[in-house]
Order: sequence, then C-alpha cells, then structure tokens
Amino acid sequence: MKISIKNLTKSFNNKVVLDNISIELEEFHSLAIIGPSGGGKSTLLRILAGIERPDSGEIYINNKRLDFEEKKIREYRKSIGVVFQAYNLFPHLTSLENIVLPLEKIHKVKVEEATKIAEELLERFQLSEHRDKRPSKLSGGQQQRVALARALAIKSEFLLLDEPTSALDPELTSEVLAMILELEKANKDLILVTHEMGFARQACDKLIFISGGKIKEMGDSSKVFSAPKTKELQNFLDKILEWK
Repeated sequence: MKISIKNLTKSFNNKVVLDNISIELEEFHSLAIIGPSGGGKSTLLRILAGIERPDSGEIYINNKRLDFEEKKIREYRKSIGVVFQAYNLFPHLTSLENIVLPLEKIHKVKVEEATKIAEELLERFQLSEHRDKRPSKLSGGQQQRVALARALAIKSEFLLLDEPTSALDPELTSEVLAMILELEKANKDLILVTHEMGFARQACDKLIFISGGKIKEMGDSSKVFSAPKTKELQNFLDKILEWK
C-alpha cells in the first residue's frame, strides 16, 4: 500500500485540527496512527475514510487521488472497510443480518451469495454460534468482531480502524487484536488509530505520531519506537508506560 498526503488542513469551529500535514509512505501493509487525545488522529482517519472533507490539501492512496466530489466519494466509500470504536452495528439486526444487509442493499450482491459470504466470515471469526443474536446479546469483543467481518465482507481495498479496542477490557482487547493480527499476517492492507503501543510496534509496518494537529514523526514502526527523534514522542511513550 502507498499513501501520499500534501498540505492537508482541517478546522472545526475555527480550531485547526490538522495543520498543513504532509505524509509520504510506501510499501506497507499496516499503518498505525498514534498520539495524544485531541491531536488529530481520528480526524485524519475520517478524512481517509471519505467521511470528513478537508479544508485544503491533496490525498493519494495507491497513486489514486481522493476526490471529495459527492458522487465520487460515495463510490470510494463502497470500496473500503471502516470499523469505528462504537461498532455501528444495526441494533435491530442479527449478526448475520448486519453483514448480509450492506452486501445486498449497497453492493447489490444476491441474498444467497451475501448469506454465504456472511456465514463464512462468522465461522472465520469464531462467531457462528452467535449468528442469530442481536448486538445487545453480544459482548463488546463479539460486536467488534462482527464489525470487522462486515468490513471484510465487501472485499474492501483496505481497512480503516478507529481505536478498535478502546471500550474493551483486557481479555476482549486481546481477542480483537488477535483478529486484526490475523488480517495483517494475511497481508490485508489496513490503517488503524490505536492506543495499544505494543500492538502498533509489533504488528504494524509503519507508524505516524501526530500531536497538536502536526505530524511529529513517521517511518518504520520498529525504528520509530526504538529511537524516538522528538521529545514529544518520548514523553508520550513514557506516559503510556506509567499508565500501565
């Protein structure tokens, strides 16, 4: 995967959230975006998902320019998988139906084929026994795995994950991270915002550290973690260790 961002800016209510950032990263399967709360991580991910429109700047993903014209951005959204920290499952639908419905209604897959795809993914994510349960009857980890399965069902070009373990306890966090690691090992391209530093270091090829709306460091995960170049990143990592 390749991503190029040039002079990207985004403000909300006259507050600059992304301040003229530029990124050049090539040949990666997984990218972790880390940084303090309010630093711009989720806003960047939402722009990459085509949900937020930047004020200025250009984005190229795999050499294709991201065009925010309404018709084109709707088609782009159909080609990627997005999983938010709140899961965003339909509460009135079962696990199976949560996967089948978008395939049928948005991607025009015949219901028989959509059901087959959903059943295979539920089995892969060890959720077959929960296929007929609604989200309220599932644990947080199970809901997140259903959301991951739904994102994969469309055979997306790549996945975008926003703090996929933020609301989970340690056991369920490990459960979801194991699923994501499986995807990474299968060379599924993904970009995730995460507060799990160990996972970001071990499982992600590349890393971006963003703070105060600016990119402070980026590069190979192992190198950035092993030898932070900025005091900001070192202080951020020290605080994470203190909390643990």
